[in-house]
Amino acid sequence: MLRFGILSTAKIGRDLVVPAIQDAENCVVTAIASRDLAKARAMADRFSVPHAFGSYEEMLASDTIDAVYIPLPTSQHVEWTIKAADAGKHVLCEKPIALNAGEIDALIAARDRNKVLISEAFMVTYSPVWRKVRSLLAEGAIGKLRHVQGVFTYYNRDPGNMRNVPALGGGGLPDIGVYPTITTRFVTGKEAIRVQASTDRDPDFGTDIYSSVRADFGDFELSFYISTQLAHRQVMVFHGDKGFIEVKSPFNADRYGAEEIELTNASHSESQHFRFQDARQYKREAEAFTKAALGENEEIVPLESSVENQKLIDAIYRASEKDGWEPV
Repeated sequence: MLRFGILSTAKIGRDLVVPAIQDAENCVVTAIASRDLAKARAMADRFSVPHAFGSYEEMLASDTIDAVYIPLPTSQHVEWTIKAADAGKHVLCEKPIALNAGEIDALIAARDRNKVLISEAFMVTYSPVWRKVRSLLAEGAIGKLRHVQGVFTYYNRDPGNMRNVPALGGGGLPDIGVYPTITTRFVTGKEAIRVQASTDRDPDFGTDIYSSVRADFGDFELSFYISTQLAHRQVMVFHGDKGFIEVKSPFNADRYGAEEIELTNASHSESQHFRFQDARQYKREAEAFTKAALGENEEIVPLESSVENQKLIDAIYRASEKDGWEPV
C-alpha cells in the first residue's frame, strides 16, 4: 500500500481526492498536514487517518508517508512539489502544476535527482469515458477528425475564492482552460502548433474570467470557450467526416450530468450511446499513480506532457494580447 500524506485541508482534497484514495485498492491516506493543527486533526478524524501534523515540513520529514497529494493554491504548487520530492516523497499535485511552462523544468530536475514520481492530477485522463473516446478515434469511428469543440463554464464571484485572487494563481485558464486542452491532446496524441484567442478580465479581481480560443493542431482545429462567470455548462464534441462524438458532462459528471458518450454517424440516422455507471475517475487516478510509483508499467500524466499543456495555456495568454496567430 502506498501511504499518502495530504498537504493542506483544501476542499477538493476533503470532498473528492481523500475519499477516492481511501476507496482505492492499493493506497491509503496516513497523514493530514495543515498550518492549523486543529484543522488537520479534524480532517484526520473525519477520515480515520492516524496522523495529523501542524506544519507541512513536519509531515514531509515523517516516515509515515511515501507520497504527497498537493491541493494548495496554484502559486504554491512548484515550491511544495520540489520540497516534497527533495524529502523523497512521490508527488501527485493538483492542476495546474505551474503558472508557466518554464517552471516545470525545475520539477523535472527535482524528479530526476530524487528518483521519485511527480504527476499533475488530471483525473480526466484516468476516466473510462476519455479512454473510450481515444479508442473510438483510433478505430476511425468518425473517420478523419476535422474539428473539436469545447465548453467549460461556471459562475463564481466570491472575492475570497482563490480562483479570483491573482496572487494565488487564480483565473479561468489555469482553473478550467486546461481541461479542453489536456483532453484533446490525450485522445488525439497531437500537439497544438498555433493559437488565436481573446480574453476578458474581471475589473475588480483582475483575473481572466472569459476566453475564446482557436487552436491549430495541423490535421484539425480545437475551438473552445471557458468562463468563471457564466451559467454552468460542459461539453466536448469531436467532428469527423464519417460522424461525430459528443462527450456529455466531460469533466465533472457528478455536477453536470451523466457520464455518457454519444457516437452519431454522418447522416445523423444512427447513434450509439456509451454510459459509464462507475467511472470514479479520482479513484482510478490514485490507483494508477500508485502503480506507477511502485514501479509498475502504468500510464500516468508525465511532467513532459504537463510542459506541453502549459505551453498551450501560455500561448493563449499571449495570443489574447494581439491580433492573429501566436505560435505555441
